[in-house]
Amino acid sequence: MMESSVFKNYCLIPDAWDEMCDNGMIRYQYQQVFESLNQLSASTLADKDQLASELFLSQGITFTVYNDNEGIERIFPFDIIPRIIPGKEWNHIEAGISQRLKALNLFLKDIYSDQQIIKDNVIPAALIASCAHYTREVFGIKVPYDIFVHISGIDLIRGNDGSFYVLEDNLRTPSGVSYMLENREVTKRLFPDLLSSNGVRMVNNYPLELYNILVSLAPRQIANPTVVLLTPGVFNSAYYEHTFLARTMGIPLVEGRDLMIDNHKVYMKTTRGLQQVDVIYRRIDDDYMDPLVFKPDSALGIPGILSAYRKGNVALVNAIGNGVADDKAVYAYVPAMIRYYLNEEPILPNIPTYQLADMDARDYTYKNIHTMVIKKTNQSGGYGMLMGNCATDEEIHNMIQAVNDDPRNYIAQPIINLSTVPCFLNNKFSPRHVDLRPFALCGPSGVKIIPGGLTRVALKEGSLVVNSSQGGGSKDTWILND
Repeated sequence: MMESSVFKNYCLIPDAWDEMCDNGMIRYQYQQVFESLNQLSASTLADKDQLASELFLSQGITFTVYNDNEGIERIFPFDIIPRIIPGKEWNHIEAGISQRLKALNLFLKDIYSDQQIIKDNVIPAALIASCAHYTREVFGIKVPYDIFVHISGIDLIRGNDGSFYVLEDNLRTPSGVSYMLENREVTKRLFPDLLSSNGVRMVNNYPLELYNILVSLAPRQIANPTVVLLTPGVFNSAYYEHTFLARTMGIPLVEGRDLMIDNHKVYMKTTRGLQQVDVIYRRIDDDYMDPLVFKPDSALGIPGILSAYRKGNVALVNAIGNGVADDKAVYAYVPAMIRYYLNEEPILPNIPTYQLADMDARDYTYKNIHTMVIKKTNQSGGYGMLMGNCATDEEIHNMIQAVNDDPRNYIAQPIINLSTVPCFLNNKFSPRHVDLRPFALCGPSGVKIIPGGLTRVALKEGSLVVNSSQGGGSKDTWILND
């Protein structure tokens, strides 16, 4: 089965679930793609790989790495072979994410109002009080339809048992959806026949779905409410995505200086005068939104925006204060939230998580540190993390010292060998580890998960770190109509 020229050296990684191969046999969802690729030579695939790079370059699909000596703008690495997920598995993922988001929205409503979950001793009060992203300034604010998380990117991994686990919740300003959409457009150019013949579900309606949700949140009952996308500006690492989404939704891309507050209402400065703004899709962190309330030296936000928000004159997407729900220490309690608010068992399990403020958990982690990953609770992008299986003695010593100095802000999890998929690297196929970030939209009519998401790839051989800032890339993700 694996004796073809392009696959003959495809060697599986021990103790990792390979999504294409099962004991030397091709899984059914990959069979048609596998047979088609077998008919192509390595040079033909190399030409397609080169074309993909040129397409990304011509479209300006980049991300920013601030500590790269070669320059801050880099083309986002893309692997041409799609990751394929059967429809049955996707239905399970959809149900699990929808359940999780319902519970997280109820938690955010509760934690900024009655705090019943604390009174019932489901979550410790001290954990919430010590959370860096618990925003007391928005306590009691009524948000439209009680929806705090409108846009989320729930990171999933598949373990060596083939099951999906939730790695983390991204509920503030999740990024990457533009890469999901652009990956699909590039794949259409590379393998147009494969997409149609495999019955792949479409993802390109995301901008329309998002726009419809944004409009539905407008506080004024008017035919054409004004919706804007607020960006920190051209130096932000996700600026390409900001421009992409604003363009595809047909809404203005604005910076803080383009907006002003008058009589607790938000106005956009235009050549025709001031225009009232109803909904702001913000890509600015909470701390920078209002210099009158948060960071006084912030030049990115709008002075007085919180007063307009509190009075219900503008909707903010996502809501301010969501960071308390995706704190990595609070993450450990999401299964308990699901049971508490929904009276259901979690569909998608968490990874076992040890809160290092607990002495017993800390001792266990230190004794097993070579099989553990330690993460800072308020960091992302692969920063503030130690992979015990490949860390040096000095790195381990420094991490233990950092944890001992501030144990509340660290958690530990067992290292899970992420599933692998075939990647075309150096003119041959090799397995690489991947995760998956599906994007979900929450509106008045419920939760909608876009059938695909961003598959991130650890392009370095043996690496489990998929973040683009740490050398990762991405793939097109196909969800099949089984």
